[in-house]
Amino acid sequence: MQARPTHATAVRPRPTAALRRRWPTALAAAVVALNVIASGSQDVADAVGGFAETLPLLPLIYLVVHQIGRPQATWPVLGAGLVAVFVLAAQDVVAASTVLVALAAAVLVWGAIRGTPHGSATFGVQAAGAFAFCGLALAGLAVDPDLGRYLVAAGWFCHGVWDFVHLRLDKVVSRTFAEWCGVIDVLVAVQLLFVV
Repeated sequence: MQARPTHATAVRPRPTAALRRRWPTALAAAVVALNVIASGSQDVADAVGGFAETLPLLPLIYLVVHQIGRPQATWPVLGAGLVAVFVLAAQDVVAASTVLVALAAAVLVWGAIRGTPHGSATFGVQAAGAFAFCGLALAGLAVDPDLGRYLVAAGWFCHGVWDFVHLRLDKVVSRTFAEWCGVIDVLVAVQLLFVV
């Protein structure tokens, strides 16, 4: 007598299991939705200025986490960066973008002098990203807001692509952060182009 082959039944993932796996995406979408609601009918110049001031934080997080050499430090570095951005925005002495770009330059000098945990090739890629994203932010602040909108949106969108590449490679920052940041970045670019 021949034994009947057993077939594994397809297990359908529960929606809550999918949400647990994709919580960075859900959180990112919620953050952007709340930002759109809170900003209401925001002036183009204000929106461009706000997003341009914050854009240098994105490559700075990558630089700092790269130099620390510990992806698990990504979320605390983000928290410290957000606190810095809000404190700098609350005082009217120095622009947040100026401080963030200066910090990125300092971390680049630190990496060039001290060396880096991931090697010079990865450091070079991070440095190029910092120059590109900080450059787009500063250019967006320097030009007319109508043109600045496109430059800053390009910076946020391209950083979203940057995040997804890092998510795929599983390098430098934590995977959850790369997913979260990638979704936020792309949605912010869409917000700048179509909602503001």
